[in-house]
Amino acid sequence: MKNRTIVVIEDEPDIRDVIEHNLKREGFLVLCRGDGDEGLTLILRQTPDLILLDLMLPTIDGLEICKRLKERPDTRGIPVVMVTAKGEEQDIVRGLEMGADDYVTKPFSPKELIARVKTVLRRGPPKDPEDSRETITWDGVVIDRGRHRVTVDGDAVAFTASEFRLLSVLASHPGRVFTRDSLLDRVIGGDAPVVDRNIDVHVGQVRQKLGPYRSLIETVRGVGYRFRDDPLKG
Repeated sequence: MKNRTIVVIEDEPDIRDVIEHNLKREGFLVLCRGDGDEGLTLILRQTPDLILLDLMLPTIDGLEICKRLKERPDTRGIPVVMVTAKGEEQDIVRGLEMGADDYVTKPFSPKELIARVKTVLRRGPPKDPEDSRETITWDGVVIDRGRHRVTVDGDAVAFTASEFRLLSVLASHPGRVFTRDSLLDRVIGGDAPVVDRNIDVHVGQVRQKLGPYRSLIETVRGVGYRFRDDPLKG
């Protein structure tokens, strides 16, 4: 991942310096700005590999920057990792719904930040249309989308249409956080009334059917869910 370019938009100098120092230690090329307008101008000129975006910024806030980037064909594919203060739960949800790929909360450890950045970069650019693989295999779970079939350790397990779509969406994007609303948009079907936070019930049902692999689906408190981006250990 050396020589990947990362734009950091953060208005607190001390935090910006810590981020820049640790990213450079990992071999990244780092460009920093402390102002939303200047940061957006830099992104449009440089087209980086990833953006670390603080939400509270002078001139243009991080949510508006994310919104503008995701509306443009030339920048919508650039991964965005939000940097937020604890307690900004609703802003995290809004950012993810606008298309941000992940987030870290202040205060954060440099190791956590680097891990998040590397994980998002490993995913590569988003696929359009949404991940088209017919079969997804993760640990002992095999999802055959062409046959609408799931096996767990070789045994077929029955999933409703909504449960299957939910598992398929999450497993197609390991590591990506999905809000409850975004999952509702993708999962809702004619076989069950999926409304409000009933998505939690569907996640619970999917986990139960995954048996020993139930922890592949992780809860992101106050936000939604994600599929593990590393195999289960042991």
